Amino acid sequence: MGEREADLLLVERVQSGDREAFGLLVGKYQRRLLRLVMRLVRDPAEAEDVTQEAFIKAYRALANFRGESAFYTWLYRIGVNTAKNWLAAHGRRVQTVSTIVDDENDGFEETLQPRDEETPDRVLMSRQIGETVNAAMEALPEDLRTAISLREIEGLSYEEIAQVMDCPIGTVRSRIFRAREAIAARLRPLLDTAPDRRW
Repeated sequence: MGEREADLLLVERVQSGDREAFGLLVGKYQRRLLRLVMRLVRDPAEAEDVTQEAFIKAYRALANFRGESAFYTWLYRIGVNTAKNWLAAHGRRVQTVSTIVDDENDGFEETLQPRDEETPDRVLMSRQIGETVNAAMEALPEDLRTAISLREIEGLSYEEIAQVMDCPIGTVRSRIFRAREAIAARLRPLLDTAPDRRW
């Protein structure tokens, strides 16, 4: 049984009145949804509140879930919309970037720098790359940051991202391309690569 089918069984149990089944779904997706929300809200304490609110909204709307998309795609859409509502209500205030990504480091630097030898130079370079990527991500407009986070951090397909962001696949592709270009522009001086190199 695949993940989608297992989630659907849990959803059906919740729809039949089994509250513990929803607890299993929360346990499964809480960390992933929180990571996504933190990319948008940028304040860890507020992101936890927004994530909790998204789960409450999901629970209340679960009776209407028909399984036309994967549960996590549906849940991520609720999470993104809840975060956008929070940003609008708080005047899109900018939060400082601190420990938001420290526990996971986004995985970007691992694809750029092999970790076979942990020399001090490599550790420093890895840290600089991670900080540069994080700064580049934070500087992106909200729609680009959401698209690249869903693709590169959460591993969603273009189709799933289109559902979460409620836009055409072509728009998703464009946003991800523009986000990658912006991140690459920040990384080129650090990695001493040619401006025409594709990422």
